[in-house]
Amino acid sequence: MIIKHHSAKNFRNLEMIEFFPHAEMNVIYGENGQGKTNIIESIWLLTGFYSFRARKNSQLIEQGKDEAEIENDFYSHQREQNAVMKINRRKELVLNGVKEESPRVMMGKYFAVVFSPATLGIVQDGPGERRKMLDIALSLIKPNYAVIMSRYLRVLDQRNALLKKMGEAAFETGYIQPWDTELANLGTKIIKYRLDYVEQLSALSGEIYEGISSGREKFSFYYDFSPENIDEQQIKEKLIAEIEKCREADLKRLYTNAGPHTHDLVMTLNGRDARTFGSQGQQRSCALAMKLGEASIIEKITGEAPVVLLDDVMSELDEGRQTFILNYLDSWQVFITCCDPSQLLRSKKGKAFEVIDGKIKEMELNYVSSSGT
Repeated sequence: MIIKHHSAKNFRNLEMIEFFPHAEMNVIYGENGQGKTNIIESIWLLTGFYSFRARKNSQLIEQGKDEAEIENDFYSHQREQNAVMKINRRKELVLNGVKEESPRVMMGKYFAVVFSPATLGIVQDGPGERRKMLDIALSLIKPNYAVIMSRYLRVLDQRNALLKKMGEAAFETGYIQPWDTELANLGTKIIKYRLDYVEQLSALSGEIYEGISSGREKFSFYYDFSPENIDEQQIKEKLIAEIEKCREADLKRLYTNAGPHTHDLVMTLNGRDARTFGSQGQQRSCALAMKLGEASIIEKITGEAPVVLLDDVMSELDEGRQTFILNYLDSWQVFITCCDPSQLLRSKKGKAFEVIDGKIKEMELNYVSSSGT
């Protein structure tokens, strides 16, 4: 996939920007607070997912304005396409001239992977961040996964509401059994998707991390439910047993304590817990390796190279790690934000865009590389 043209109007501090990206490297630079991340965010939103920075639409609209608009011309699935998203109380999408029911229709049509400072939460924060990463990654390559997850969460909410309303009576009367059965059926599918995906992602991310660290460190992770080679029937039996085992905890907390909404990834660096023992730099490299692995899997499964969005990634990496990452990204369209672009444009390949006060301007590479401004 290649983005040919991108514009944003009244989006955060971007009153009106428009630019034509390079098919490979795009460096978006400027001082902090000028709007670089806002541009990356506006590109990401066309995947159909939530922002990686905010959940409320009102936060995406320029102060004093009623509506924001993002437009993007992109080449995907062997044809030119156009997407227009309007953001007000809700997000509205027009794809190739047709108004869609939901922006989520972009899943499977518009492929992107984003790394931002918040992505470090994959390693540093609680299980919820890792589950969210899995859910987004799987929904990009398997849109049916998003449908199953949505149904699962709806059943989960209904079961929790039943626990709060009826407590032990829900079990005594057997009233909760249909919800248990449906939770197990949907949960089994989710776990199977996750196990298969994590097996691929761990292997790829381990190879990438080894390259980033020049072979000095080993990174791996696994899904904490069961071994990867378990079949669906075994998953279902194990999940049902866990649901039954957690009955007492469910009654005490009035919440469902077993299922894929509680699962986690266990990450190790040189055999030790990456979250506890990894340095800030090591954890950053782990998260980056996972995101690059995610991009590789998208291309392998869909045949479409994803757009890679890297927000403030390179500043804390030494030259060797930067070089490995840039070489790894060589075949994809990349958007990188930074304050000083000179080191990223050593090859004189791509385009550079300076952002000042919410406005974007394409710059000559020779000027950028020599001045570093």
